[in-house]
Amino acid sequence: MSDLANMRKDPKSNSGFSLLEMMISTVILLGVSGVVMSGLLQTTHTEGTVQNRTEMHAAVRSATELMQQEIGQAGRIALPAAVTLAAAVAAGPSVSATLSSTAGMFANEYLVVDAGSNQETVQIISIGSGSITAAFRLAHASGVPVSVQGGFGTGVVPESASPYNMTNGSDGTHLKLYGDINDDGKMVYVEYICDWQTSGNLYRSVSAFDATTIGAKQVLLPNLYNGGNPGGTPCFVYQEEPSGCAATSATNPCFVTDVAVTLTVQTQLPDPSTGAYQKETKALLNVSPRNVFDAYQLSTLSNNRVEPMPSTVTALLSQTP
Repeated sequence: MSDLANMRKDPKSNSGFSLLEMMISTVILLGVSGVVMSGLLQTTHTEGTVQNRTEMHAAVRSATELMQQEIGQAGRIALPAAVTLAAAVAAGPSVSATLSSTAGMFANEYLVVDAGSNQETVQIISIGSGSITAAFRLAHASGVPVSVQGGFGTGVVPESASPYNMTNGSDGTHLKLYGDINDDGKMVYVEYICDWQTSGNLYRSVSAFDATTIGAKQVLLPNLYNGGNPGGTPCFVYQEEPSGCAATSATNPCFVTDVAVTLTVQTQLPDPSTGAYQKETKALLNVSPRNVFDAYQLSTLSNNRVEPMPSTVTALLSQTP
């Protein structure tokens, strides 16, 4: 009874929080929660920004690494397998020679026949079933090696613009190249299309060098910036040698010895914080097609080491992927 009496005398001893104290506690709790939520939202936005940029970086890096490798390999000439003479041949202006394989060969190609002091370079006049016709200065025994040397002077196809005037050649938005790009003995024709104005995509098309129909284009890099490159720089810029060359000239043809690639891309999604798309410009300067450069140097010594463009590649140049 004494305790109950004491509680009645002092009602504050077991009354809990007052309304004012509850309101103050709620305000503090809301403030802390707001700070935490703001931090979480900021972290989410930052993570979205980083993810957008990471995806953009990865895509453009993959595309430019592939382009750098293929430009570097452009102009390489090769046969799919080792070739030998399947039968002896005599010297003559138009001799039919049977080979172990004619795969990967084309009319007007230069072949190196035999070895040592009996080695000579012949140019294919025509190709038959398992044989070629060419002019031989020397007689050769059965089983001697047949190979190709040198490279394609037009491995990176020269520009269509004046003064180079290559019919259906490369330009600021179309990069055309061919050769044993993958170093596997299989020659291919590759075309890159930088369509930043319409679709916003960088396309790539690949075809066998002797195909009759060009391969369909595939998206290599999406989200090209529709405003183009800074300063209006073309996607592809070429350095052609020698000075004053023309692609149609028999005495002073053009060799593309350097290619510059500039691509401006934007993120697929807008930045969560700013609502704007992030942009990045990737530039590859002075990518040298080493096989074309070698052919350019060889041209001053021996024209039969500069392989002509196959007629099948000439036909592919005029087609649209």
